[in-house]
Amino acid sequence: MLREFRDFLMRGNVVDLAVAVVIGGAFGTVVLSFTQDILTPLLGLIGVPDFSMLNVPVGTATVRVGVFLNAVVSFVLVAGAIYFLVVRPLAAIEAARGRPTPPAPSTKTCPECASEIPIAARRCPMCTQTLPAMGA
Repeated sequence: MLREFRDFLMRGNVVDLAVAVVIGGAFGTVVLSFTQDILTPLLGLIGVPDFSMLNVPVGTATVRVGVFLNAVVSFVLVAGAIYFLVVRPLAAIEAARGRPTPPAPSTKTCPECASEIPIAARRCPMCTQTLPAMGA
């Protein structure tokens, strides 16, 4: 049973998943710091207030609406940072990498009868017109 457990842990997909979780957690910390330490203070400069002190008393309880609003603002900032700093650049890289080179044309159009003929043809088989040499 221990051997099976060891084999399970040593399979590539379990190790890859563990590495992805660790890297994802570290990346989450970086993004959270970016939004809380850089973007949120910059919002204060343009007049967006810190809502953390906004509370609503309900009987003996206190509903911390401001903390929720700060979480919503933080979520929007995190989503925007991920989209503009990760998703769009990666999509652009993938689009650049995925562009297939167009194949070389194998046919050309006869200037006289407009039929498609092989690129190496010197005479049109449809109208028997002599064609200019390739590259001319």
